[in-house]
Amino acid sequence: MKRRWLSALFVLSIILVTGCTKEEPATPDDRLQEYVALWQNNDFTKMYNEYLTGGTTATFNTDHFIDRQEKLQKDLGIENIIVTYDPPAADKEWNTEEPAPFTVHISMDTAAGPLAFDKELVMLHELREEEENWYAEWDPSFILPGLGTKETVGISTILSKRGEIVDRNGLPIAINGAGYEIGLVPERFTDSSNKQVVADLLGVSTDYIDKQLNQSWVKPSYFVPLKVLSNTKKDLVDRLIELPGVTYQKSEMREYPFGEALAHVSGYVGKITAEQLEKLEGKGYTETDLIGRQGLERVLEERLRGQDGIRIYMKEAEAGATPITIIEQPAKDGEIISLTIDAKLQKALFDSMKGEPGASAAVDPQTGETLALVSSPSFDPTEFMLGVSSARYNELAEDPLKPLFNRYAASYAPGSTLKPITAAIGMEIGKLNPEEGLNITGRTWQKDASWGNYRVSRLHPEAPNPINLNNALIYSDNIYFAQQALAMGRQTFIDGLTRYGFGEDIPFILNIASSQISNDGKISSEGQLADTSFGQGQMLTNIVHLAAMYEPIVNGGTMYKPTLLLEDKHSEVWKDGLLSKENAQILRTNLRDVVVKGYAQSANLPTIAFAGKTGTAELKAAGADRGHENGFFVAYDSDDPAYIIAMMIEGIEDEGGSNYVAAMVADAVTLHRGQ
Repeated sequence: MKRRWLSALFVLSIILVTGCTKEEPATPDDRLQEYVALWQNNDFTKMYNEYLTGGTTATFNTDHFIDRQEKLQKDLGIENIIVTYDPPAADKEWNTEEPAPFTVHISMDTAAGPLAFDKELVMLHELREEEENWYAEWDPSFILPGLGTKETVGISTILSKRGEIVDRNGLPIAINGAGYEIGLVPERFTDSSNKQVVADLLGVSTDYIDKQLNQSWVKPSYFVPLKVLSNTKKDLVDRLIELPGVTYQKSEMREYPFGEALAHVSGYVGKITAEQLEKLEGKGYTETDLIGRQGLERVLEERLRGQDGIRIYMKEAEAGATPITIIEQPAKDGEIISLTIDAKLQKALFDSMKGEPGASAAVDPQTGETLALVSSPSFDPTEFMLGVSSARYNELAEDPLKPLFNRYAASYAPGSTLKPITAAIGMEIGKLNPEEGLNITGRTWQKDASWGNYRVSRLHPEAPNPINLNNALIYSDNIYFAQQALAMGRQTFIDGLTRYGFGEDIPFILNIASSQISNDGKISSEGQLADTSFGQGQMLTNIVHLAAMYEPIVNGGTMYKPTLLLEDKHSEVWKDGLLSKENAQILRTNLRDVVVKGYAQSANLPTIAFAGKTGTAELKAAGADRGHENGFFVAYDSDDPAYIIAMMIEGIEDEGGSNYVAAMVADAVTLHRGQ
């Protein structure tokens, strides 16, 4: 009896314990928390199977709920979904007979940017498999606002425009324009003899034309494209369309209105290469994109390249329905970048060089702005943009005049154009008295027998003694400057040249060679010191630097950092205190006399008061009697020194010397003034 009583007591205690630990029924708030956690983790399967109302699952199958959400997330780049809701009051009592509404806040990142919207989500109490719980009502508008079962969702790219490059006056250098897509209409192109004419004019083969005409999609009345030509080829287009059956369509393309004159500065765009695409992975480039390949198009790529926009839209199933934008990230066009270049002066200089191999630069002596930067001969940037053939590229690469070689980026022996700088160094340290004359006789000179076979030669032994600085510059007397450099001493002269920027990188946006005193920066002998004093030996200068070195003469002592972008800070000092105002005035007077009384008579014009210095640098191979000569002229208008021009022409040995170059500079300035 006692045992039965104890057993009954044990069973009762179990029942009591069980009753006391029974879980409280879940609230709609509890269930919504769990639902939201699954939503943010993209666990659509568990959401569908365990948290949706019976009415929802009856209306929407797994294709609608699971597959569609997963596909849209992938297609639209949806990630970082965050869902919150307004919590109920702490003492809220829920009635299982009534819906439990909540306002949910949904945000996400998409390919078109962040998207956020609010929705009312309703929880319903349902009995399912003898268990009661709260379940969520759902429809497709919880994926994207306004979305239903019949609407389709799309994503489109909003194309951006590449930025443009203009000169200081707004003239176009590299712009978005149009060209001519030349093609044939087969039913009208019936004269077979014209096929070779078209091939020759377009620089293609007749086999290529046949291949284009024999494509499977071609019909007699269709336009069959052959080649794209730039707007600068309008004359060629006119000749082509005179032939029956030849026509054109306008085609969007990059334009380079100044063509060859600015090609080495502007560069060009071209189709992105596989190597570039790999290197720029993650930067948004595709295999069909154009990218800057040379010049400023390449250097300024990040600023010129636009950023395409993206639009996510919804469209109803009915034909002709207008798409509804869900979210849009607008396209961002590239920048319009203004250069310090004066494109008209640039073209005047380029044209004056007449295709001769050489370089020229023009700088503003009061600001350091680069007004012209020329490499001659040049190439058509549009030809490279459209895709130059290997045969054409080899033709240009093997051209003895080297049109693809950027000469303004290189460095050359400056010859006698260095002499004013040598004088400036000597005057500033008190070693060169411009009024003191030296007695120099004969065509050659050497300090003493220790020089062996080395002698300094001069071109004008008829120069009257005593030779002071003025006469030395007028007659370009090598012996005078060699003796002045010897009086300074090697290290003093090196220090002076260093103050003018020799041996250091030139602060410039484009990659240009630095100027050097010698291969190792030293002067190892008195003979080398003599050669260096008049711009020979191992000395090399860049054409931009050479023009800049004359700035202290014009402005009274300062050399400015050369700039190429109009937005950059100008008149930023690179080297200061190079010349006193008095010494600068002396050199200005002397350089005017060089043109009036000396051997730059081609620049001695009645309309422009040129001042400047010519120079000839001889590049003689070992054992040769005569060398290749480069001619120079650095000049400015002494009445209106708005710019200093430095020009170098290769191979002037048969052209009468550097006066040949002076004529080109004079022609360029005259043309520019008359524009």
